[in-house]
Amino acid sequence: MFPSSYSLTEIQHRIDEVKTFLSVTLSIANAHTVEFYTQDVWQRFMAVSPEEVLVAVSSCSDQQGAPEHRGTEQSRTTFGFCNDTNQLVDIGELLQAAQAHSLPGLGICMSRDELLQALRENRSKSGAPPAEIGAELQTDEFMNSKKSHEVLSMSEVVACLAQRCGVKQVIDVGSGKGYLSSFLSLQYGLQVYGIDSSSTNTHGAHERNRKLKKFSRAYQKRSKAARAQGEATHSPQEESGEVKPGPDGGDDVLFSDGAGTVSQEEEEVLIDSSDVNAAVERPSEPEELFLNALSVDVLQPTSPRVPASQLSAKERERRKRENLERKAQNRTASASVVFSPLTSYVTAETELRELIGELEDAVMVGLHTCGDLAPSTLRMFVAKAELAAVCSVGCCYHLLSEEFDPAGQECSRGVCGFPLSQYLRDQSWFCGRNARMSACLALERVSLGQGIQMESLFYRAVLHVILRDHYSSFKSEKRVGNVYSKAKSFVDYIRRALRRLELDESKSLHIVLYMAGTLSPQLSDSDIQSYHDTYRPRMGEMHAFNLLKVTLAPCIEGLLLLDRLCYLKEQEDLSFSTLVQLFDPLLSPRCYAVVGLKSYGDRNSR
Repeated sequence: MFPSSYSLTEIQHRIDEVKTFLSVTLSIANAHTVEFYTQDVWQRFMAVSPEEVLVAVSSCSDQQGAPEHRGTEQSRTTFGFCNDTNQLVDIGELLQAAQAHSLPGLGICMSRDELLQALRENRSKSGAPPAEIGAELQTDEFMNSKKSHEVLSMSEVVACLAQRCGVKQVIDVGSGKGYLSSFLSLQYGLQVYGIDSSSTNTHGAHERNRKLKKFSRAYQKRSKAARAQGEATHSPQEESGEVKPGPDGGDDVLFSDGAGTVSQEEEEVLIDSSDVNAAVERPSEPEELFLNALSVDVLQPTSPRVPASQLSAKERERRKRENLERKAQNRTASASVVFSPLTSYVTAETELRELIGELEDAVMVGLHTCGDLAPSTLRMFVAKAELAAVCSVGCCYHLLSEEFDPAGQECSRGVCGFPLSQYLRDQSWFCGRNARMSACLALERVSLGQGIQMESLFYRAVLHVILRDHYSSFKSEKRVGNVYSKAKSFVDYIRRALRRLELDESKSLHIVLYMAGTLSPQLSDSDIQSYHDTYRPRMGEMHAFNLLKVTLAPCIEGLLLLDRLCYLKEQEDLSFSTLVQLFDPLLSPRCYAVVGLKSYGDRNSR
């Protein structure tokens, strides 16, 4: 019996609370930083100083609690905004309200430990815990710390879901480079189909999985050897190496590092042909350079080859026979542990059986599925009878399409990512792209508004002032792009940006456009620098305003996720659905998963 989760009515009530808060504050989240000075954003929304905001937000962050708001303002304010002017007059009241309307403040989420305990107490009649194959893989040896944390945390939940439902197949939607899929396959013996729209990702996942399987076999051998160390006596020959038939039918050699015997093929995965020291010293991303990211403990030197001529015919025959037996065992293990990357663009209408001919009942998962793919995953789960459970972690909220976008531009394919629930659809609720972009800023308060990132935002906003003053008739679909990283100064940034926008052409063309009344006289470097000097004292306004946007981010993210949970609660055939904080938010800011189970067999009704 699962612990009682929130009912549909209770979830709708929480949605109403967040909506009421956002109806007052969403205009801040939707204000575009580019237009910060041209639209005089600070004066429009704020009746407090930037210094007050910075101090209050800093105090809230340090003390894990919002400062108290001024009681005298309460009667004429709503969430800190004056009811008459709609300007912020009480930063303390706003921060308190933001905390109360975030997912932690609403108290709506289960912890990962609570979910695991519930799944283990309610697993299928087989009663066995999720099976782990061989030695436990140490993910931090081939993933960075963030990815390792995500894969370890999510894989255990997915394995418990599969065990609870009595299924052996997993469909990983938006599988990317295949880290979660490979780990589920190798560590838990699940048959995993990883679906990604990028052929580059699925090709890389094929190759990465092949290497990971070899790494897994080598790692397990070493783990077993380490456990048995001191319990068995090795002959000098066993300590130095073991012969294996080569590809040409002759003799080749197995290597050993003293901890366990490893085949030459497996040793190539651990060592690779590149220089080990160079691999360790050269900075690289673990996801991009899988082999070079292995730990120094794994990248140990091996003993030299033992020439076949030094071994007797009897010894060579014995080693050859053992190697054939080992290969047969590996083939058997590989047959039962499968990860199959597939390339396909999937939507809620995708027929999974056309992609996966061997499809049985399965668990559908998605780790940081981008934009509309997360709600599509939930729609597929609801629509496909063969999907017994779902565990979906979304990201990239700014790429969601909205059904009720007033401009009518975002929902081109007819099925939109937000709102997903019928409850919010009946209310035609609309967030806005800038607000959804702000939702991606949750828990990044420390880095936002400081140093290089803040300066780049400031440069872009001042550029917009220059475009207004000197290129008043200018409209373009071109984007400035990442000009800031290449610019040596503010003047250089403006020059590069104007060239990118095709507005800093030759003097002769500029004169023609000027005479036609299209452009102002050509800007000198001193003119450009004067804009910087004029607005630089107001940079603190932008800093403070962006910190307020970050403060609102968890509330916007909460509404998007509550909408997805509400959608599952609206379904009739689900036994259980919940939001779970799956990851440590300091390691992985997009830390919430939507989890659902269908009502099959011994499952209890909701």
